[in-house]
Amino acid sequence: MQLVKNNYTYWEFIRNLRNLDGVRQGFIQQKAISKENHEIYMKKNSDYFYICLDNDIPIGYTGVIEKDIRVATHPDHQGKGVASFMINEIMKNNPHAFAKVKLENEPSLRLFESCGFKRKYYIMERN
Repeated sequence: MQLVKNNYTYWEFIRNLRNLDGVRQGFIQQKAISKENHEIYMKKNSDYFYICLDNDIPIGYTGVIEKDIRVATHPDHQGKGVASFMINEIMKNNPHAFAKVKLENEPSLRLFESCGFKRKYYIMERN
C-alpha cells in the first residue's frame, strides 16, 4: 500500500466512496454529495487529501482539514489495516490532528483508539 497526493484523477473516486451506503453513514454529515458540490469542495480542499493505492488501485482516502482527519476505506478492503495505515501515515505530518467520531460509530472509535487516539470530548446537540 502507498499514499499518493490527491489530484483531479481521484476526485470522483473520493465522491463515490463517500456516497456509498455503509460508508456515508459513518460520517457526521450523511447527505449524499452531488458532483457539482464535490467539485467545488475539491477545488478548495483537494491538496489536503491523499489516496491509498494497492497495486495502483485506489482503495481509500484520508486527509486533514483544519486539524480534522477524514478517512474512508472501500468496503472490499475494510478490516485489512488500510485505515490504520492511512491514519498512521497522515499523522506523521499532522501530529496535532484529531478525529470527530460519532458515538454510535464503534468501528471508527476502535480504529482511532488502535492508532493511539483517546476519547476526549463529547458534543451535545439538540434535535
